[in-house]
Amino acid sequence: MRSGDDEIPVNCSNPIDAAVLADYWLAALTSSEEEAVEEHLLGCDQCGARLREVIALAEEVRDLAREGSLRMVVSEAFLKRAAEESLRVRQYAPPPGGAVQCTVTAEDDILVGRLAANLSGAKRVDLSICDERGVEQLRLRDIPVHSGAASVVYQESITFAKAAPTNTMIVRLITFDEAGGERLLGEYTFNHTRTLPGPGAW
Repeated sequence: MRSGDDEIPVNCSNPIDAAVLADYWLAALTSSEEEAVEEHLLGCDQCGARLREVIALAEEVRDLAREGSLRMVVSEAFLKRAAEESLRVRQYAPPPGGAVQCTVTAEDDILVGRLAANLSGAKRVDLSICDERGVEQLRLRDIPVHSGAASVVYQESITFAKAAPTNTMIVRLITFDEAGGERLLGEYTFNHTRTLPGPGAW
């Protein structure tokens, strides 16, 4: 948007939210919403610049996800794309309440744990990462889940896993009742054995 003959940018009086710009870039808006955003962008340099920033950030996050460096919940479609790109995916699936022996090699690109659980009726699910004593170290809040799904696919950071010493990690899936109280959906123990040489090896 320009004002007068001096071509001075005018601040947008109704800037588009970054989340809406991200949905626009991902083609996640309805047709009417998409048309409204496009119409706004045609006359607003400021929001156009913000869109370019959102695109750049989305690409950086996508690259990190492809590298397996993020701790996140992923979809089957993500794993399928990874396989199509010839990435090596190492997977473990401990039963609810059970444990699994696991490791990671230098050739692995992505490390995931399949957490089987009954997700029907769960409106919100948190993923809690605990140490061997069960003390929470990190929580991923309100993770994306489908009520009809039979499991959650958690991606551990491959960078962290390759550098980690032999250790035990407990993962919990937690939902909430109407009063906000926590209810355990499943607990899964990963007994990691360090097999790579270098700092951190025991």
